Amino acid sequence: MRTALRQIPNLLTLARIALVPFVGIYIWKREYIYAAALFAIAGFTDALDGWLARKMNASSRFGLLADPIADKLLLSTMFVVLAVDRVLPWWFSGLVLGRDVLILLMAVAGLLFTRHRGFPPTIWGKLSTLAQILYLLVMLLNRGGLDAQGVEIDIEKGLYWTVIALTAFSGLHYMWTALRLLRTPALAET
Repeated sequence: MRTALRQIPNLLTLARIALVPFVGIYIWKREYIYAAALFAIAGFTDALDGWLARKMNASSRFGLLADPIADKLLLSTMFVVLAVDRVLPWWFSGLVLGRDVLILLMAVAGLLFTRHRGFPPTIWGKLSTLAQILYLLVMLLNRGGLDAQGVEIDIEKGLYWTVIALTAFSGLHYMWTALRLLRTPALAET
């Protein structure tokens, strides 16, 4: 029974991955409130799976790999669908996706050409992701008619520019960090 309970964080991660196509479909159909609700549920599962993994001492190799993949799948799907539907400019979505591809390529290069096995997130990467999440949520709520109810969330434009600045800066910061890390000898494997 204890082993089964330790799988709950992984099941929440898998549930988040399962939500990805539905969020994309709702955005495509311009049913933004439903997309925002599923996006919020996905965000809650992300926070809950991390908390449970720590609380239950249930961290797993699967969770360490699948959790960031689930996050990137969700955000990437949203940015691509919004760009295809011309809600967001392609260059904007390309900036976000390009940063993620750059990070992935640097991690792969580290795995292939060095003994480094970790490419930890930075505070700038976390702030960039948080800004992206907040922007997408506010944008979906505004387009879903929240602004028509007299509750318009005026911070959308500010978040738009914040996402641009933090995404660009965090991409450069990751590149600088990776180059510095790749130039230093890896610690002995444990």
